[in-house]
Amino acid sequence: MLHDNFYTTKRKALMINLDPKIFGTLAEIGGGQEVARAFFQAGGASGTIAKSISAYDKTFSDRFYNDNKVGRHVSEDRLKKMLKKEHEELISVLSTKKERDTRFFAFADTVETINFNKTNQGHGWLGVRFQLTPYTEPNEVIIHVNLKENDTLLQQYTLGSLGVNLIFACFNYYNYPNKFLTSLLDNLDTYRVEIDMAQMTGPELDYIDNRLLSVQLVKNGMTKAIVFDNLGKIQQASEMFYKKNILAFRGSFRPITITGLEILNSSFKLFEKDKAYNSENTVSVCEITLNNLITAGEFDERDFLDRIDLLNGLGQNVLISNYKEYFRLSNYFSEFKILNLRLIMGVSTLLNILDDKYYTNLKGGILEAFGKLFNESTKLYVFPFLSNDGKIETSETIKISTKLEFLYKYLKENRKIIDLKCENKSHLSIFSTTVVKKIAESDISWEKDVPEFIAKEIKTKRLYGFTEENN
Repeated sequence: MLHDNFYTTKRKALMINLDPKIFGTLAEIGGGQEVARAFFQAGGASGTIAKSISAYDKTFSDRFYNDNKVGRHVSEDRLKKMLKKEHEELISVLSTKKERDTRFFAFADTVETINFNKTNQGHGWLGVRFQLTPYTEPNEVIIHVNLKENDTLLQQYTLGSLGVNLIFACFNYYNYPNKFLTSLLDNLDTYRVEIDMAQMTGPELDYIDNRLLSVQLVKNGMTKAIVFDNLGKIQQASEMFYKKNILAFRGSFRPITITGLEILNSSFKLFEKDKAYNSENTVSVCEITLNNLITAGEFDERDFLDRIDLLNGLGQNVLISNYKEYFRLSNYFSEFKILNLRLIMGVSTLLNILDDKYYTNLKGGILEAFGKLFNESTKLYVFPFLSNDGKIETSETIKISTKLEFLYKYLKENRKIIDLKCENKSHLSIFSTTVVKKIAESDISWEKDVPEFIAKEIKTKRLYGFTEENN
C-alpha cells in the first residue's frame, strides 16, 4: 500500500500512466470523456489507455451495450454491461500481445449531468472491472454518485476526479476498504458530490461485506442515508422510494419486539383506510440512525449486521441514516417525489418534536422545522405510551405548552397527527433494552417479548449474550 500522502488528481493519473503493469479501456456515456481527459492531460497515457470511447448517442449506446434494445442508459444495469463488454474485448484483443505481468482493467461511467435549464439532478454510475493478478478472474467495484454542483462544467470536472480516484483506489487501496472509500473524495468535497452506494466483488475482494462498506459511507459523511431491501441487498434510494407511499418507523430494533411488530401492523391497517393507499406502491422501512449503531464511541459491525438480518427475516426494508431530527428525515424522502409519507413514532418522541429547545439552530425555530416536517404529503402515526401509574398517554391526552396549543390544534384537526390503537396494553411495557437485560439475567420470559422468528434467531446465533447455560 502507498503512504497516506495527498495526491492531486493529475498526480494520481500520472502514477497510473507510468505503471507499466496497468493497461485498460475507458468507456464513458453522458458526461463527456472527463476521466479520459484527466489521463491524457497528465501525460504518458499511451502506457495505460488501450481505448477510450464515448457512446454519447443513445442509439449507439443501446447498440454497443444492450444488443440494440432500448433500455435505461443511466443505470446500474447499463454500467455492468459496459464493464463486461469492454473488459472481455480488452482481454480478447490484447491478452496475448502484452507483457505477461500486465493487469488489465476496464473503467466505465454512465452519467446524467445537469441540463441547460437546470431542471434535473446530476447523478451517475461509475465502475471498474480489474485484475490484481495477471491472468486471473477480474474484480469489480461499482459506485453511484449524486452530482450536487449547479453547473455542468463543474460536474464534469468532479466526474473526472472521481474516475481517476476510483481507478487509483482499485490498484492501491483494495486491501483497506475504508481508505478506499475516503480516497474517492480526494480533491473533492461533500458539498460537490455524494456517494450513496458502493459495491466491491470478485475473487480478491470477497472478504468485504458490502453492507458494512455502505454504512461506512454514512459514517464517513459521504452520504446521509443508505437503504437495504428486505433481502439485505443495497438499493438505490431514488429507485426504491421514487413516487411511492412510504411508511417509516424509527427505532433501535435491538432487537425488534412484539410491540414493534404490532406497531408496524397497526400502521399498515391505518394506512389501508387512506384513499391514497395503494398496496403495490407502498414501501415500509425500519430506520436506524447512525447514533443508534454507535456505542461507547465505536461502530459495532457485528451488532449492525445482526439487526439487518433480523429485520430482513421479518420481511422489512432497512434505512440507515445520519438524520437526528425528523424534519430532516422528512426532507430526505421528499427528494424522491414520494406520494405520501407516514412517520411512525411514540408519544414520548412526539413530545420531543414539540419542544422548541431542539430547534435553536434554525433561524425560523420550531416553525421552520414544522414547515419542513409537515409538508403536504406527511402525517405522523403516533403509538401510545404507558405511564408509571398505568395510564395510557396518547396525542389526545398529552400536555402541550401554551404557546403551541393553537399550532398543535391545527395539526390535529387536519389529521397531520393520528393515534395508533394498541390491542394489548401489556405490550406497551416491552422495550428492546428490557429484552436484552432479561437475556443477561437468565429470565426466559424474554422469548414472549419478541416475535417467534426473532427468538429462534437469537438462540440459534447466540445474540445479545444468549447462552444455553444462562437461559
